[in-house]
Parts: sequence; C-alpha cells; structure tokens
Amino acid sequence: MRISALALLGVLCLQAPSLRAQIKAQLPNGPMTPAWDTGIQPISRDSYWNAVACGKQGGARPPCVFYDADLCKNDDFTLALYTPYKSVAYEVWRAVRNHQPAPTPSYTEAQRTRVTIGVTRAPGSKNAITSVTIRRDGRTIKPAAQALDEPGGTFTFDFAAFAPTGDITIELAGRLRTHTCSIEQPVLTMFR
Repeated sequence: MRISALALLGVLCLQAPSLRAQIKAQLPNGPMTPAWDTGIQPISRDSYWNAVACGKQGGARPPCVFYDADLCKNDDFTLALYTPYKSVAYEVWRAVRNHQPAPTPSYTEAQRTRVTIGVTRAPGSKNAITSVTIRRDGRTIKPAAQALDEPGGTFTFDFAAFAPTGDITIELAGRLRTHTCSIEQPVLTMFR
C-alpha cells in the first residue's frame, strides 16, 4: 500500500504534540466590585481610592484583587499581573484579611509601579519560560525589562501595551512550546 507524502504528513501532524497552544483570556465569574471599566492605567486619585475599597472587601480571594488568577490558564505557566491598582488593593486586602486596620499604601510608590507579568512554571511542567511579548495591531511589543529565574520570570511593560483600545495577544514562549493568550478589548477594560 502506498501512502502519499501529504497524507503521511497529515497523520504525523495529528500525532505530534502541539508546539503552539492558543488560549482565550477569561475573568472570574461574578461581579467585580467596586466597578471598574478603564483598564490598567497609572495610579490616579480615583483609582487609588477605588483600589483601597477593593482591598477592604477581605475574603479569601476577592475578584477585584485576584482577577488574573486563571486569566490565561494552561498546563505550563501560571500568570500574575502586578499593577499600581493591584499593589494598593493587595496591600489593603492582606491587612484586612489578617484582621488588622486597613493601611494607607504609599501613593508615591504606586506612581512608580508599571505593569509586570509574573510567570511561574506550573506544577509538573518541564517547559521553562524564555520570553513574553505582546502583540497588538500587527506589532510586537517587547518588555521594557525582564528577569528570568528557575521557576519563571518577570516581564515589565509600559501602560500602553495594556490600553483597552483593542484586542491584544500575550505570547508566552517556552523552551518546549509556546502559548498565546488572546485578550479581547472588553476584557482589557476590566483589568485593574
């Protein structure tokens, strides 16, 4: 029996593990309070106090603080976003959760904070992260700074990369395979 080269290639492609996986970003189910629809931005007086109110909610994992918990869920990497809003909200939440008075986080420190994607290797994964880039409108945006270590790395971007003006794709390049995570503009507006 003769098998054409094209048929054989098709069979091999079906059996070979994918070197590129596409993910669609998802936010937690349920409402995120306080309301927010302006996306990630530098800290302002309004966003600062909104973040303080978010952190005062307490609880195990309030969606306004941990909206990124399963954002681009995959078998290789776990993501965490660090933003000015989140740094304020998290500091307040941590104190409230420990039954301490809500602090007044440093506004000046929040002003110095940019957007960082923290990437950690998922339990059991052998795929080490090598780079993170963002694609928007046909352009590739590289991080302004990055640091790699054994469990993962941090990748810092300017605010414009996450502006809720259109869809973006985060590309998580690993040594074994690459994951791309598409984030639609309406989802970006809810990032904090």
